[in-house]
Amino acid sequence: MFEKAEDKVKEAAGKAQEVYGRYNNSPEDEACGAARKYASQASYAVRDAADTVRDQVSSNPLGGLAIAGAVGIVVGYLLGRK
Repeated sequence: MFEKAEDKVKEAAGKAQEVYGRYNNSPEDEACGAARKYASQASYAVRDAADTVRDQVSSNPLGGLAIAGAVGIVVGYLLGRK
């Protein structure tokens, strides 16, 4: 849970740097701030998806096992092609 809060703080810092760069007419700061903001948003989305998957698998372990098996079969098929 702490990691999600950290991502939100980094997102706010990125947004602030982006606004600072726009205000001071500094494309470098603006781009760096935008990159930081979007990286934090992506990290938050991945953590949220991982939490959702963890919750779903813990509530339905058989379904999680079936999905893991299917993914393993697909990966094995793709790696086995020549």
